[in-house]
Amino acid sequence: MALSANAMQLVAPSLFATQEGGGFHPPSIEEFFPEGVLFVGTPFEMNRIMIIRVIMLVLLLVIFWLGTRKMRVIPTRGQSLIEMGLDFVRVNIAEDLLGKVDGKRFLPILTSMFFLILAFNFTGIIPGFNIGASAVVGLPLVLALVSYVTFIYAGIKKSPKNFFKNSLFPAGVPWPVYLIVTPIELISTFIIRPVTLTLRLLMNMVVGHLLLVLFFSASWFFLIEAPGLMKLFGIGTLAFGFAFTLFEILVAVLQAYVFTLLTAVYIQLALAEEH
Repeated sequence: MALSANAMQLVAPSLFATQEGGGFHPPSIEEFFPEGVLFVGTPFEMNRIMIIRVIMLVLLLVIFWLGTRKMRVIPTRGQSLIEMGLDFVRVNIAEDLLGKVDGKRFLPILTSMFFLILAFNFTGIIPGFNIGASAVVGLPLVLALVSYVTFIYAGIKKSPKNFFKNSLFPAGVPWPVYLIVTPIELISTFIIRPVTLTLRLLMNMVVGHLLLVLFFSASWFFLIEAPGLMKLFGIGTLAFGFAFTLFEILVAVLQAYVFTLLTAVYIQLALAEEH
């Protein structure tokens, strides 16, 4: 069950350190910090991951433009797929949590967030890319800050005078208890939320990439370089690699959904009547 070098390289090009000098080379965190490729030495320097992000962003814009440029009463197959995706965010996230009025108001940012994260997550299992464009902290952090600013804006817009007061000093709490409650509310609402949003997305993409690299690099080693019966181990690692690839597709969708859902939940809490 030997695989050609070209086939394996399509699956995991970053694993081919196994060919250099022989032996098995496990995945490294250095893969998330590749060297510059374009505009090296300038403020606009771009490495492999930045190029992947630009490609996916352009691809995402082209897909939505092609799917919506000629809207029809009886939709085409492409238009139907686009509408299904948009309706998923609109119905299951925006309107379900925020209602029709506020859901429509915040729908553009929630839709953009969902599809951007989804597209960038999928690059981890696309041959030739093989690394999640959301697996470097900058992007998850920026998206978490967007979520953070959005829910604070929503709360201040709804109740300019009472948003921070009601967030930090919940009604009905005896005043001595505020000595404990207020610091907890400050940390949980205004510090922990962006941190957890960032780390949840980042860690899932990093771990997923490292596991895929581990499975496929081990498969290369066992199938190509290992002696005798040890090649049989390659069948197992290759099977696990493809199975985990399917699991990563689920994780990519789930993380986009969870991130967008939590953003909507935070907005909903900011718009609560007590604010």
